[in-house]
Amino acid sequence: MPISANSNGIKLNGYDETSRASSTFGGIVIYHGAEAGEKTASKPKFRQVELSLKKLIGLCYLTDELMLDVPAMETRIANAFNSAFDFQVQDDIINGTGAGMALGVLNAGCLVAVAKETGQAADTIVAENIVKMYSRRFAARTNNYIWLYNQQIEPQLFTMSLAVGTGGIPVFMPPGGLSNSPYARIMGLPAHAVEQCAALGDQGDIALCNFKDGYLLAEKGGLAQDMSIHVRFVYDESILRFVLRMDGQPWRASALTPYKGGSGATQSHFITLAAR
Repeated sequence: MPISANSNGIKLNGYDETSRASSTFGGIVIYHGAEAGEKTASKPKFRQVELSLKKLIGLCYLTDELMLDVPAMETRIANAFNSAFDFQVQDDIINGTGAGMALGVLNAGCLVAVAKETGQAADTIVAENIVKMYSRRFAARTNNYIWLYNQQIEPQLFTMSLAVGTGGIPVFMPPGGLSNSPYARIMGLPAHAVEQCAALGDQGDIALCNFKDGYLLAEKGGLAQDMSIHVRFVYDESILRFVLRMDGQPWRASALTPYKGGSGATQSHFITLAAR
């Protein structure tokens, strides 16, 4: 969401909904009534979602000789910083604390952390973990979810199996086995290895995420790049400065208790596996 030139942030109304056991959207009640009966009013409950732009900054000094002697050095430096900013923005969206930076999904109040299985060994992922994580999504929005995981867990994924009688079947590996490329899909949804996910065994090593419906990101003006020869003029150095102003947080403040199932089956746009 782009922020206009005369603003430093944005305030939006989001639904303040924690449970659908007796109402939807925080207070809407739909009921069956008799003819000529008095109607009962209801309304949604809102919470204010505020995004205030924070700065991401990159700085680089280049000697005049380096800029003159190495072809396209300024362009190469700019490309490197662009990639570094992209990496940091992704990290903020996943791991941000919300203090001076965006609030990441793994630190958000709406995160659902699925407990490990009874007796499950440390630093493992089993098929039951995947199934239980999948069951905590908003089913109507399934197609907008993706899996994110740390590449370190791939040995767990490739060898994961689901017990069937005295045997088992592979969960992640395609029928062709190791000779074919993996499908890179779990439960039919895209699966991506990203460095920002936690190490194997820590909470956040794998996550099921719906950023399309569940995360709000604001930025102003894109990545600004400026160069000056004045700061280090007597040293024959130029300075490249990169600044990005952005903020983000999930739409929901908490996970949602569904209409049926109780608080032990809360649902969210963002689900992870607890530490094990």
